[in-house]
Amino acid sequence: MAGGDDLKLLGMWASPFVLRVKLALSLKGLSYEYVEEDLRDKSELLVKSNPVHKKVPVLIHNGKPVSESLIILQCIDEAFAGTGPSLLPADPYERAIARFWAAYIDDKMLPALNQSAMGKTEEERAEGKQQSLVTVETLEGALRDCGKGKPFFGGDSAGYVDVVLGGLLGWVRASDELHGVKPFDPERTPLLAAWSERFGALEAVEPVMPDVSRLVEFGKMLKARLAAPPAAGASN
Repeated sequence: MAGGDDLKLLGMWASPFVLRVKLALSLKGLSYEYVEEDLRDKSELLVKSNPVHKKVPVLIHNGKPVSESLIILQCIDEAFAGTGPSLLPADPYERAIARFWAAYIDDKMLPALNQSAMGKTEEERAEGKQQSLVTVETLEGALRDCGKGKPFFGGDSAGYVDVVLGGLLGWVRASDELHGVKPFDPERTPLLAAWSERFGALEAVEPVMPDVSRLVEFGKMLKARLAAPPAAGASN
């Protein structure tokens, strides 16, 4: 992998947002130091590097921290423009379209998927499943239009939207076993189903993808924790 710059990634293995950054660094062929964070006991470095949100991911580039996965991806693409493939298109209009669909994934699709899995009531979960179907079908159309019949949102090679959506792929695969939800159904969304197989099999992607069985166990633990009654003396 390429080196020369000091890159350190603060992350947590199960975070889809951290995975986005790992995917971008891997596709670019960049070497970096990875630091696993315990989010229940955050390191001084994490708190100092992201004092506003105190969340992962944080990418520290030559001592300068950058937070928020979508911003980090754009920073990587610009800072290492001469290294590896470009994530964002050169054309301003196409760049704007890519940013639009990345925002759609975070603002529309992800909340619906979370509600379908973690809604407090059966009604909330059912509403989330319905909304997730709508958002995924919309994204199916985006893949058809953006990819123009090519394998990825970025065309012939994986780009910005592929990385943004690819960060969710581990949890998408785990959601069927965990919640009975299959977001990328081959019958309903054949393009996305085929895309997920192609993207997951890329040489730069496969090594950094989290183990699905491990995600399933982690998801079960989270679900149990959310279902547990509050401890005595706990406050809101």
